[in-house]
Amino acid sequence: MPATPGNEFWRGLKPIAESFKPDALPEVYLPNAPIEDDRYYVPFSETVSSRPLWISPQQNKWCDILMAKSAGLVNRHYHPHEVFAFTLSGKWGYLEHDWIATRGDFVYETPGEGHTLVAYEHEEPMRVFFIVKGPLIWLDEDGKADGAFDVHDYIALCRDHYEKVGLGAAAVDALFR
Repeated sequence: MPATPGNEFWRGLKPIAESFKPDALPEVYLPNAPIEDDRYYVPFSETVSSRPLWISPQQNKWCDILMAKSAGLVNRHYHPHEVFAFTLSGKWGYLEHDWIATRGDFVYETPGEGHTLVAYEHEEPMRVFFIVKGPLIWLDEDGKADGAFDVHDYIALCRDHYEKVGLGAAAVDALFR
């Protein structure tokens, strides 16, 4: 519980003594999730990187912050499951839509929608918090399936990068829930 004095009405409440059920895992707490340290961002394409925040191998799900410091591109793809996005900074969108997301914008991606994610030039880097469920199905120029990328590919990519930059693969494994 926070130790700073204040007038919050709940100050006298006693915390739950055993807040976790016997088989529950602890929360993931990452201060300053959109960190400036580039080592935490795993190259996802030549121009876009991903900071893993939470990973569920069993559910084929992950949360990350996608970042591009200048104009960027994630290859064409679609998701067979829903995806949620919240824009932290910068400017991004899909070539297939007429909207452009900026700070504070929320996007819900419907299952089966194909798109080409682009980051626009902006004074701030594009940083978007994503919740991804299931694989990304890569698409060719005609929108035909051309490969897949799931949580296990994401884990391998993150472990490899974290080892290379000195953070260690265990830093990725610590995000598993």
